[in-house]
Amino acid sequence: MGYVAVRGGGLAIEESLKLLERERVEGLNSVSVDAVEDSFPGLVEQVMGEASLYAPRLAAVALKQAQGSPEEAVFLLRAFRSTLERPYVSREIKGENMAVERRVSAAFKDILGGQLLGATRDYSHRLIRIGLEHETDEDAAKVRCAYDDELDTEWAALSEEEREEHRAAAAKLKHMPKVLDYLRKEGLIDGYTENNDAPVDVTMEPLVFPAPRSARLQTLARGMTQGVTTLGYAAIRGFGPSHPTVGELRSGSVEVLVDHPLADGSDEGDAYYLGGIPVTEVESVFAVDRSREGRSQMGFKVGYGMVMGRQETKAIAMSVLDFCLEQGDKRYPTQDEEFVLYHVDGVEATGFVSHLKLPHYVTFQSKLSSVRSTVKGDER
Repeated sequence: MGYVAVRGGGLAIEESLKLLERERVEGLNSVSVDAVEDSFPGLVEQVMGEASLYAPRLAAVALKQAQGSPEEAVFLLRAFRSTLERPYVSREIKGENMAVERRVSAAFKDILGGQLLGATRDYSHRLIRIGLEHETDEDAAKVRCAYDDELDTEWAALSEEEREEHRAAAAKLKHMPKVLDYLRKEGLIDGYTENNDAPVDVTMEPLVFPAPRSARLQTLARGMTQGVTTLGYAAIRGFGPSHPTVGELRSGSVEVLVDHPLADGSDEGDAYYLGGIPVTEVESVFAVDRSREGRSQMGFKVGYGMVMGRQETKAIAMSVLDFCLEQGDKRYPTQDEEFVLYHVDGVEATGFVSHLKLPHYVTFQSKLSSVRSTVKGDER
């Protein structure tokens, strides 16, 4: 943004970048990329999700370069993604095909397939563990070995019949039924017409309003985590619909498959497996009025969220905003798609706010001249 020519500006910028690099290595111990990737998986997943690129190693590099700033790391990773070619488009990813690691429902105590708590901080005491300050690699290895040894001991104590039961249960984790299908079969959740139109790719095309649902979901999924959470919270507090219930939250990994370039994709079993990516999927339930022809009737509608990694709070907030935007009542800011979608993008938000500290000499001089003229006019 070169509003005016500033003598020496180029040299000052060059020296500023040198100083920034010097500050990056100010500490005596350099943090390795391996350490960032291994120790901060949640932060790495947040950066990848907001950058729309699954690349754990590059996300860790970006965080190291950005000195731990998530928004700067997201900017770096998005910029890198924009240079990449896209030779293939994967097959549709379905949550019911997820290899589940965690699956809970706030709506039902007993669900088909069972609740799977997995690893979560939901029931932990939020107390700082001071001892971690002096944790060594050897200490971490002892924790891993202790847990693995406990599992090995329990497994050794099982009979062969019990082991077969465990293996069968583990196999079922790859195809867990959807909790809300129970309500769908009863007709308590409004049905929908399947839309197989090609989705709008918001990384390739600008947002236009009214935006199709595919564009809305993509924008929310890659939105700034704190921004999506904040607007979702605002909707629950009264600037949107009533309080939702999480029908199902599941997290795990999903397979990414691509068809052969010369195939038509009709053969379900004929695809190339590229790998798995971690995701979190949420279906939230909202009670709605379905009264017809003077007959009072209640029902449910569903808000949907799916994000990269284990970002459960963001996924829940996304499901809330998905429902809000389906309603489209612009009396509520959280139901105005232009307001929501333009303001959850972290790169857009931080970029625009940050540009205010760049030179605005000409525009401010114009404002200053206007203010001075009005003040002098009052004095006369």
